Order: sequence, then structure tokens, then C-alpha cells
Amino acid sequence: MSPLAVGAGLIALGLLLAGARANSVSGPVMGWRYYGPVEGRVIGIDRSASDAARVTLDQVRLPGVRPTRTPDRVRLSLHSDLAGAVPRPGLRMGATGHLSPPSGPVEPGGFDFQRHAWFQGLGAVGYTRVPLVALAAPDGGQLMFRIRMALSARVQAALPGETGAFAAAIMTGDRSGMGQDTLTALRVSNLAHLLAISGLHMGLLTAFVFAALRYGLALIPYVALRAPVKQVAAAAALPVAAFYLALSGGSIATERAFIMVAVMLVAVMLNRRALSLRAVALAALIVLVLRPEALMGPGFQMSFSATTALIAIFGWLQHDAMPRGPRWLRPVLAVVMSSLVAGLATAPFAAAHFNQIAHYGLIANLSSVPLMGVLVMPAAVVSVCLLPFGLEGVGLWVMGLALDWILGVAHWIAAQDGARGMIASPGPWVLPLIAVGALTLILWQGRTRAIGVLPLLLAGFLWAGAVRPNILISDTGGLVGIMTPEGRALSSPRGDGFAARNWLENDGDPATQEEAAARWPAAQLSLGAVTIRAFRGKRAVAALTQCAAGDWIVTNAELPEELDDAECIIIGPRELRETGSMALSKRAGGPQIDTARGIAGARLWNMRRERRGAFQSQ
Repeated sequence: MSPLAVGAGLIALGLLLAGARANSVSGPVMGWRYYGPVEGRVIGIDRSASDAARVTLDQVRLPGVRPTRTPDRVRLSLHSDLAGAVPRPGLRMGATGHLSPPSGPVEPGGFDFQRHAWFQGLGAVGYTRVPLVALAAPDGGQLMFRIRMALSARVQAALPGETGAFAAAIMTGDRSGMGQDTLTALRVSNLAHLLAISGLHMGLLTAFVFAALRYGLALIPYVALRAPVKQVAAAAALPVAAFYLALSGGSIATERAFIMVAVMLVAVMLNRRALSLRAVALAALIVLVLRPEALMGPGFQMSFSATTALIAIFGWLQHDAMPRGPRWLRPVLAVVMSSLVAGLATAPFAAAHFNQIAHYGLIANLSSVPLMGVLVMPAAVVSVCLLPFGLEGVGLWVMGLALDWILGVAHWIAAQDGARGMIASPGPWVLPLIAVGALTLILWQGRTRAIGVLPLLLAGFLWAGAVRPNILISDTGGLVGIMTPEGRALSSPRGDGFAARNWLENDGDPATQEEAAARWPAAQLSLGAVTIRAFRGKRAVAALTQCAAGDWIVTNAELPEELDDAECIIIGPRELRETGSMALSKRAGGPQIDTARGIAGARLWNMRRERRGAFQSQ
């Protein structure tokens, strides 16, 4: 069969799988703003970008809302300063909260939180300013979640502060104890990947267990002479890796790592080659069959780009029999080469998704990654083994010393001038071109593989020439951003913080919302024949009595009735419900208008739903 026919068939099958997956996770999505009692069972505990504790609830009950219209899951940020019931796995809790539908892209073509929430099963998100109240004891379900949080609590009790929170994140995947300052330092120093339970952690864990069992059994002559020790060690390491996957919560990176490790261990048991690009392809295929939406996320892209590049580069070095230097120097060279290759492979995807480049990331990784293999992961395994005897502190003490060093490196690197470089978001074709070019160089055989350089050059050209929209309007109408020579000027120093932060990051602008708002010269700015006038809140809108034909009035409140017949263009809540966020760009023939809904199209997750008046508890 022709390779083109096979490729076309696989693409068609992928589209069918994606459609089936999107429909299989469908559930009620709130189509209105809600205020009132919120009850549910705790199935997730983490922290928001604003450093607030956050809980995810299922078995949701909203008084006054029919069960068929009640979301299956909601997520609440906890902004109360008062002590309340402590969230625990399976605990049924309640609070008076504000809920709203998941918001769409903050700008046309940007990250679509509605799509993300759809596949997470979230039908509403919001916050509460009152303490949580325990309504019923844990129901005994959520076994792995309970184990994860119990182990996290034990770890953080033995290692207080950020060190314990870091250790808990590595061992259990629970990041709820991590502060934003530490997370920022890890991102700026390019050490944030140490938090994600990915190939590094899974590989180090299984390698330590495999090596300990293999050499331990080899020390017993009776067993070593009669049993296939290598295969037995691989068979025993596999369920350990599976338990680690279940304990961590099963992110995309962890699933990929487990599949890779499982393939390797099975290959060892069958006396086959363990590391190969076929194993990477198999892992990618399994992940995409189970969760096709993962393809669009940074976790999938960065994880598989790093793994593919590492296997390809080390395979070339091994086959070409390049000089490896003195025996004692080889581990050092391997670490340097691994950090360099992984950093280069993931850099374009990290820059595209997070709009930053860690200039000193190689130094930070060379100073920290070796400790993960030598001390952190072995100490974690030892501490878990000693946990039933109450002696886990021995392993955690050693682990804490290494993590203190890593956190120190992260904060020191992040404090250096020029540690972080900001970069504007690329156009939609840049990352696909980079992927095609890199895969051509890796997978193609012979000299013709050099053709893969062409897509890479084209991607670089398109990225360098990317132009950001002149005007951005949030989907609430409460924030307008105008591009000026000093950077984007924002119409308000507060409110719509998520949109403001993302706009500035996508511009490659390190300014805060308050700094960007200081650039706002007046309440009106022009783009050719268009004059943008921004009004936030009912009081500001009430003072508006007239507008000119060339005015575009942007507001998050309903306008007075006397403006219904005005000649100006009004962009308010009613209009933005239909279009989502908007972008205006200067063109020769006049401003080009793009909308989030126009670019995304009609999808299951952004279908307009029946609105309902806000519910007030009696």
C-alpha cells in the first residue's frame, strides 16, 4: 500500500478518534453566572496562578439548578482569610461561591481555556470568599488521591517549607504547597521540568529499583546461578513504575514516561533493544489514542521533542563511534550532552507556549540534574521503603539537602540580570514547520535528510516577522490593549488579569498590568479611521451620552438606551458573547478584525448555551 494512502488513512482515523474523544467527555457547561451555595466532593487540590488554594469538586449540587444543567465538575479558588474546613480527598464540602462558564481565548488564536476545561470535565470555574464548610465525611473513594495527599503531608511534615513542598511534588505530583516565588524561580532558571513527573523522574526511579534488585539478587549465589536476574529485576520494576504513574495523577508527561519505561522493561525481559525511536513512536501513538487533545499541549510537545532528540543524538554518537574521552569523564559528558540536547529540542516549544527563554538554563541544569539521579530519587525510594516503620526521615533528610541546593541554584540563577528573555508568540504555522523539519532530519535516511533544514529556516523567518495585533479587546469588554512604541498600553490597571498577563506575555513584554496601564494616554486611541473609546463599569458608561460615527465604544456594561440608534460601533457584553475576544490590525485597506469565535469555529466546547439569571441564595 502506498505510504501516502497509509498517511491519509491515519489522519482520517485520528480525526475520528478526536471527535469520539470530544463527545465522550461531554457534560453540562454552565451558560450563565451563578452566585449561591456550591456543594460537592473534593477530587482535586492545587494552587491557582494567583497563589490561592484551589479545589476541584464533583458530585456537584447547586440549589435551584436542575441536575441536568448542573456541571459534573467545578473548580473553586479559595480567597477567604478566615479559617474553615481543610479540604481532604473525598470530603463533601460547601461554600457560597461565584461560578461562571470557562472563558474562551483571551485573544483570537490564543490558548483556549474552554477547550482545556472541556477535556478536564470542568463545567464551571469560580471562587469563594467565605470559609469552606465540611458537610459529610470522606466517602472512602479516591484511593490513590488519598494516598497521594497523605504521603505529601508526611513529606511536608518532615521537611517544612519550600523544600518539603518540592519533595512532595517530585514524589507525589502534589504541587499545592509550592509558592509562586519558587515556581517563578524554577521557570526562569529552566528547572521547572524537575517538578513535572516525567521521563527524568520515571527513568531514575525505575533505574534505581532495577539496579538495586538486579545487583541485590546477584549477591545471592543460589538465585544468581538459577534465575534470570536481569529479567526478574525488570519484571519487578514495572509495577513500581505503574504505581508511580497512578500516584502522580497521570499527566501527559508521566504517561509518556511510563509507556517508554514499560516498553524498555518489556524489551529487557525479552532480550530486545530497549531504547529506540520505535518506542517513542509507540508511546506517542498510545497517548494520542487515549487523549488526542494532548497533541495541542506543551507537555506532549516538549516531552516527546526532548525524548526523540536524545535517542536520535545518542544513537548517532554510538553508531559513529565518536571519541568519548577518558572513562571517568564520560558521565560528565553524558550529562552535559543530555542537558544541551534536551534544552535545544524543547526551547522552541517552551518559547512559543511560555514566551520566555532561560539564558542560563544549561548552567542551572548542569548544577542540579546530576543530584536528581545521585541523591534525590534514590533517597525518595529509601524514604518510601522506610515509611511503614516511621523511619522515612532518614531518606528525606538526604533528599532535603539535595533539594535545598537545587532551590538555591534556581533562586540564584533567577536573580541574575538577563536570566530570562521574553519573546513574542509565533504564528500558527511556526511550530508545525519546526516539527516537520526536525522529524525529517531525524527520521529520513541518507543525505536527502538535509531537506529538513528548509522548514526550520522558514519557521525562523515567519517567527521573526510575526506581527502582533494593534488592538486587543477582552471577551468581557472590560480591558482594551493598544500597541504603542513603548509596548502595549492597557485601559485598566486592574481586572481581567488573566487576559492582561497573557497579552503582555504574547507580546514578549515583561511589564506588569499596572506598568502597562500607565502607558494608556487617554480614553481614546485611533487606528486609521477607527477611534477606540474604553469604558469600564456602570458609572463610566452612565456618563456616556453621545458618540461620533468613527467611534468604537468598548465596554463591559450595558449602554444607555439613548445610544441604541447612535452611529458609532458598540462592542459590549451582547456583542462579545457572540464573537469572544477581538483583535484589530492595521492594514492598507483598513483595519482587519479577527474574533476568537471566527478563528476557533463552532466547537462542542464553545457552543452558545441558554443564559440564566444569576441565582441569589435566600
